[in-house]
Parts: sequence; structure tokens; C-alpha cells
Amino acid sequence: MIDKIASFSKIKNESVERRIQSSIDFNKILEDVSNASSLKVSSHAMERMRERNITLDTKDIENLSSAVKSIKEKGGKEALIFYNNVAFITSIKNNTIITAVDSSNLKNNIFTKIDSAIIL
Repeated sequence: MIDKIASFSKIKNESVERRIQSSIDFNKILEDVSNASSLKVSSHAMERMRERNITLDTKDIENLSSAVKSIKEKGGKEALIFYNNVAFITSIKNNTIITAVDSSNLKNNIFTKIDSAIIL
């Protein structure tokens, strides 16, 4: 009878340890996803992208996020990121794409209030 209680206790401890490990793994995954998708898109930019048929996949978001990180490291605050023939005006401080302009709408545009630019 004592052995059964001891083995039950062992199983219970292993179960708790497994749940703790699962929780740690889940938090790590959540953190990774959060970091990977920290780039936000403003409602204005979403509207412009929809109007201009500009789509972004996961790889595009990763590349733009990497550009934002590079600009942030150099001290940039507002940037023009030219990627796949699209100009993305981005708030580096807020990790947010403010607007997007495709190549057919770029001619004669003047971009103001930016302190950085990167061509990918």
C-alpha cells in the first residue's frame, strides 16, 4: 500500500514538471511569434495596400521587420523602406507601416518627415 502512494506521488510530480515545461515551451513560442510579428500595419496602410493590390506574406514581413530593426539600430525614427517595388513609409519608433505606395503611384511623389531610407 505504501508503494502505491509513493508511485502515485512520483507520477503526480512528473505530471506537474511536464506541465511546467509545457508552459515554458508555450511562453517561448508565444514570445517568438510576438517578436516575429512585432511589425504592425496601420489602418491607413491596410487601406492603401488593399486599393493598390499590395500583399505581404510571412517572408515579406520578416524582411521588413529586419529593415526596421536595422534602421532602429542606426537611430532612425521615420523611414522609407523600398521593397519589391513598393515604398513603405514606416514609423520605426512604433514598428508600424504608415502607408504603402506601389511603383505605378511613385512618380512625382514627395516623401517628407523621414530621416532614413533603405532599399531592399
